Amino acid sequence: MRSIDVAERQARLAVRHRLAAATRTDQITEIARSLVVLHATDPATVYLSVGARSHTVTPADVEQTLYDERTLLRMLAMRRTMYVAPTELVPVLQASCADALAHKQRRTYGKYIEQSGAVDGDVQSWLSEVEAETHDALLTRGAATGIQLSKDVPRLRTQVNTAPGKAYSKPTNITTWVLLTLGCEGRIVRGRPKGSWTSSQYTWEPIESWLPQGVPAMPAEQARAELLRQWLYAFGPAPITDLKWWTGWGLGEVRKALTDLDVVEVDLDGSTGLLLADDLEPVAAPEPWTALLPALDPTPMGWQSRDWYLGPHAPALFDTNGNVGPTIWCNGRIVGGWAQRTDGEIVYRLLEDVGTDAVAMIEAEAARTTEWFGGVRAIPRFRTPLQRELTA
Repeated sequence: MRSIDVAERQARLAVRHRLAAATRTDQITEIARSLVVLHATDPATVYLSVGARSHTVTPADVEQTLYDERTLLRMLAMRRTMYVAPTELVPVLQASCADALAHKQRRTYGKYIEQSGAVDGDVQSWLSEVEAETHDALLTRGAATGIQLSKDVPRLRTQVNTAPGKAYSKPTNITTWVLLTLGCEGRIVRGRPKGSWTSSQYTWEPIESWLPQGVPAMPAEQARAELLRQWLYAFGPAPITDLKWWTGWGLGEVRKALTDLDVVEVDLDGSTGLLLADDLEPVAAPEPWTALLPALDPTPMGWQSRDWYLGPHAPALFDTNGNVGPTIWCNGRIVGGWAQRTDGEIVYRLLEDVGTDAVAMIEAEAARTTEWFGGVRAIPRFRTPLQRELTA
């Protein structure tokens, strides 16, 4: 059994995730491909993750790639999390994850509507009609907000109380439910937001504006295997529990998908990991490097087993729900955290000694991050203990 120690795993991380200086690129879509997908729960994460892995890219360049060139697309996928994905990966994500999400959401929302008594007759048929009308209205408009669409499709304003009799509950219309379900089905997509690149107030567009023929159909089994293949190349080697966590699938689904891949077991300092059989060649450590990664960056959020790059720093850098805050990296491990203050200053705290040379490199990365933000201020959606302390 091939043995891969922590040092080699950290070297793979540096090279495959384009964090070492020699591997950085200004090809934005290539950066996304290197990570399989970009984490997008917090809109700013997409931009900052790209900035940390590029040389001269600006937020305007990311916007152009997303909304003009449209080689990237925003969608819900693994673990019902928002991602930005290369468009060629969309069929894989759709068949392996999003279709099941759409089915689950329609069943949940349909149950709420049925219990409320707001609709007579077959609720699922009624929902399908509303979804079709909404998609048609969006095709006519080209782009629209939920409010605009609810004027075109009056049934979107149907009120439903999800917890009648509870003090905290109040009726809500079904506009967001319908839009989310259509998004999960791959029929509509989040378009350009209103405001700056940190805004989450999106317009919606028909999928045809990104993919003229819609999302190509793909067998779910084939899609799951392809998603695991890409993940293993970017994040492997790793234990099967990491694949289960990242995909959000059951262990049986992961094992079944792995049977369609040529995968080998490797020794990870006493535990068993998985790696693609054609990816066993050692990866040499790159030149020393540092990076400032944003909250929810796909690298620290890529594994459930994190000791080999996180060490003892989880209490300071993760919130109670497992969301990572802004982190400082040095040669493949997390060594501290950073934050942006209201005046725009980037401040940081190291949680271990990294030496004067690394500190100088971190200072340079902090200056580069300050320039990237410009006049924009971004508070992470999930705040962590160290991030709060640095901005107090």
